[in-house]
Amino acid sequence: MGKTTGFKEFSRAVEPYRPAKERVLDFKEIYTDHDDEKLAVQGARCMDCGVPYCHSGCPVNNQIPDWNDLVYSDKWEEALNNLHSTNNFPEFTGRICPAPCEASCTLNLYEEPVSIKTIECSIIDTGYKNGWIVPVIAEKKIDKTVAIIGSGPAGMACAQQLARAGYSVTVYEKNEKIGGLLRYGFPDFKMEKHLIDKREDQMSKEGVNFKTGVNVGRDISIDEIKNQYDAVVLAGGSEYPRDLPIEGRELDGVHFAMDFLPQQNRRVSNEVNTFSKEILAKGKDVIVIGGGDTGSDCIGTSIRQGAKSVTQLEIMPIPPEEEDKGLTWPNWPLKLRTSSSQEEGALRDFSVLTESIEGENGVVKAINCVKVNDKMKPIKNSNFKLKADLVLLAMGFIHPIHKGMIEELGVEKDSRGNVLADTSDYKTSIDNVFSAGDMRRGQSLVVWAIREGRQCASSVDLFLSGERSLPF
Repeated sequence: MGKTTGFKEFSRAVEPYRPAKERVLDFKEIYTDHDDEKLAVQGARCMDCGVPYCHSGCPVNNQIPDWNDLVYSDKWEEALNNLHSTNNFPEFTGRICPAPCEASCTLNLYEEPVSIKTIECSIIDTGYKNGWIVPVIAEKKIDKTVAIIGSGPAGMACAQQLARAGYSVTVYEKNEKIGGLLRYGFPDFKMEKHLIDKREDQMSKEGVNFKTGVNVGRDISIDEIKNQYDAVVLAGGSEYPRDLPIEGRELDGVHFAMDFLPQQNRRVSNEVNTFSKEILAKGKDVIVIGGGDTGSDCIGTSIRQGAKSVTQLEIMPIPPEEEDKGLTWPNWPLKLRTSSSQEEGALRDFSVLTESIEGENGVVKAINCVKVNDKMKPIKNSNFKLKADLVLLAMGFIHPIHKGMIEELGVEKDSRGNVLADTSDYKTSIDNVFSAGDMRRGQSLVVWAIREGRQCASSVDLFLSGERSLPF
């Protein structure tokens, strides 16, 4: 390593967020500009590990010590090339990944981990600033065609890998623009959408054909696509939300998170809103049910829209503030985490079950709750009521939407309702049809979707050509 004793000499530092009072006034990214000199020092903290556990902590197996060393040595373009060898879209993961690699960092056992996520984001942003991200054109064309259904991170990664290998690739996306959950789920304050646009431009020049506004299974049959292409990849994501079947669920003002968040993303991008009813938090007491990332996104969006108050409820007990690293490392630990949105003014309550929702003239007015024990059983005399003008359900997703494409195709599903395919070859029960990302594995991280998209591309390559020219 460039600085063998760096981890002993330098303390951890990350790029600070913009001040909360400033950032809640707009939907621009919360991050400040990178300080390359400071980050070079952070690269020096990377230990010369005999076994770099960060590799296993990272789903795409980023060669983290290598590009940390290159950053420390001021070899930014080489660092970018190394990073791109395992991760097609580090500008996405560098912003929205929870960084399991940092939890697996050897330094994290006794000190604070290397600032891996911040360094990754800086490498790719430096690449864009210097014009190093350019189309990679296949050296030769292969007379085989591949259709990819869905343009989220799995579909994008799969498409780019196959196009660079020489295949003719067409991506079908039901929305007006590509990106899937990246574009319509994640708020702009976490990731601005010009980053997706830049990749779309690059991939189009690499030969990927994007067909947007086409809902496979409605606008065109999956059988037609299956017969038209040599291979088909199902990468449509997991979109069927977990509901809350309680009294008052039908009231006006009770919505799924993914009915709320895409509307704001479309406002920010000046995209035509196609929803029948506008959902806004301005001046309202907002209740977010669900303590995960989607719930956090609802908080930040509600605050920026001018909510009167925001309360987030989680049925699980409050996690410990610190993990026992001797027991958890190098695995991702259960611990209390506070997101940037939660820091902006939300109230959080744990071990809370919502029993019913009250309304007046068909409009939500309050929710009735009760505290639960560690077995999820209501605690006697712990009932309470919260005022509510808007209730957002952010309790995760169960499986992909079956109606339409999946039902029409007749593909086998696993016990959870996901498309059945394993990670050895990503093949479904239908000949020449593959599946990757959340549609196959269930609700998960963007970085896992990128990994599956890359590996699926390798399996499609093997299926069509008889050999692997792409990394698996």
